[in-house]
Amino acid sequence: MRLSLCALAITTALLAGCKPAPEPATVAAAAPVVTPATTNSPYAKDYYQAGTQALFQARPLSASAYSLSEAQVGKPFAAEMEFYNSSRENALRQSMSDNAKALSALPLPELPQDAISQQVMTNILAFYAGDSKFPQGYIDMWMGHSPFIVNQINGPTIDMPGALLNSHPINNAQDAQNYLQRLSQFGPALSSVGDKFSTDLTSGWLPPRVLLDKSLKILSTYAQADAKAHSLYLDFEKKLNAVNEIDATRKTELLNKAAELIGTVVAPAYQQLHDKVKAALPNARIEAGIWAQPNGSEFYAYSVRQLGDTNLTPEQIHQIGLDEVARITKAMDKILKANGYREGSVGDRMAALNEEPRFLYEDSDAGRAQLLADLNGYIKEMDGRISEQFKTRPPYQVEVRRIPVEIQDSAAGGQYTSPAIDGSKPGIYWINLADMKANAKFDLKTLTYHEANPGHHWQIALNLAQEQLPLLQRIAPYNAYAEGWGLYSELVAAEMGMYKNDPFGDLGRLKAELFRSVRLVVDTGLHAKKWTREQAIQYMASTTGTASSDVISEIERYMAWPGQALGYKLGMLKFVELREKARTALGDKFDIRAFHDMVLLGGAMPMQILEQQTDQWIEQQQQ
Repeated sequence: MRLSLCALAITTALLAGCKPAPEPATVAAAAPVVTPATTNSPYAKDYYQAGTQALFQARPLSASAYSLSEAQVGKPFAAEMEFYNSSRENALRQSMSDNAKALSALPLPELPQDAISQQVMTNILAFYAGDSKFPQGYIDMWMGHSPFIVNQINGPTIDMPGALLNSHPINNAQDAQNYLQRLSQFGPALSSVGDKFSTDLTSGWLPPRVLLDKSLKILSTYAQADAKAHSLYLDFEKKLNAVNEIDATRKTELLNKAAELIGTVVAPAYQQLHDKVKAALPNARIEAGIWAQPNGSEFYAYSVRQLGDTNLTPEQIHQIGLDEVARITKAMDKILKANGYREGSVGDRMAALNEEPRFLYEDSDAGRAQLLADLNGYIKEMDGRISEQFKTRPPYQVEVRRIPVEIQDSAAGGQYTSPAIDGSKPGIYWINLADMKANAKFDLKTLTYHEANPGHHWQIALNLAQEQLPLLQRIAPYNAYAEGWGLYSELVAAEMGMYKNDPFGDLGRLKAELFRSVRLVVDTGLHAKKWTREQAIQYMASTTGTASSDVISEIERYMAWPGQALGYKLGMLKFVELREKARTALGDKFDIRAFHDMVLLGGAMPMQILEQQTDQWIEQQQQ
């Protein structure tokens, strides 16, 4: 558990003294074996390396996404796929748990930053070990212990092809061969997913029926019989054609091999998994919340601690959500009335605004092109003023791209993926263009600040650039920190005056904050109060006035990811609290640019440790 393990790291350090540390744990034979740098060394870095290599040897596609070296991973990985059967997952989780426990037993270093790194790394390794009481689900690089190996929004069935499309470069013939080698492994990789799905099913653990129905559509898309129309073939062809050093004859051979593998391995494997999932539909649950799974309420409590990064109860979080909804709704009502919109609830008026042609992009290629151009314009405008709030600029670029058509129907409205460590791939701000009515013009400025700058890209790229930190600390996916920062960034943009003379843009900002507050209500509603899917949809739609396509995909997202939606508002509230604490303590000495550097240049971390770091920073500034 995130918070309790941090305390464990401090307590055991005081008790342990300088006794010999246990050896760093390796991943059992079912998964890649990790050899620590110095197995008898008591130093924390051995556990950092052992845990990092165990993780990335089990997740080689993520290693490619970050452009890690073979030295960082501990072995060649560029041609490897990922396997998720129970023995592999159990071995990975045990290795991470063993290293976390051993690391927590070491004395903390005297230097404050080293001490914080050790606490954070102890926490990260435990995060990737998941909840030992629940063998179900799998370890996700972003979310940690994710409950459903097959669902409509993430997991290996979506992430494996996505990694090849977005993170496997082809710059030479060897890269092309590695791509083909990965295609050849889709059969056993997807079979391992099916094995895990069946094992979880045997224990009574199965996603809600509506999620499996939508998962089947995605599986069918990747199972299409026409190999040369498959997204993986088209991606391979595009990348291959851009490589000048490979002659035309060899390119043809490689393309023919790709078509063969997609037709005989990839598509059939997806079809077999599709059939296995379809056969399980009669057993699927109609209940929307994780509470309906065996001991599901206990799993939700774990998820609240991990992804909400809080010791608050679901009931307390639910009430915070209701209070924030009331406050923000009042502010929105004031803007609406000032602009002539007086009749009906705030949700009704927002829904009506969403129908006005002046706020909508044309549902056409030209309309989509204009939308993308506007997003890039918002990034450029913020870039010209961002130094008002931030001292340090990240070295990585950000690009705006459309979410792939294959997954757009169940994907979020916007999302962000990290750049590669070596800069070979930029940070990507993804926008969903499936339903143009879901992209009202007054919403997009705020979404851009959240996903790009000063939001996710700024934070993640700055974290990534801190080469003095352990690798996992640089890429730590702490949900409340990362998503809380994204929402906090929207507030920072407003405080900078980015919505000056733009009341509808500011209305969009408040709508986004309202949306995140509603998430506190519906997530706890679904998973603790036993709300139905329809009850949650109705509450979110009537309260926010959001387009129905967005509301449905959002509620189903919360069903698949219990607790994840809590991080936005709870994290944002903590950032504001820490900022005001520092401002009050320092008075005229408070520098917002230095404060933001302090928050970002130490890497992502649990909020309890960030508060400890903030207190240390305040003391330093007071000297």
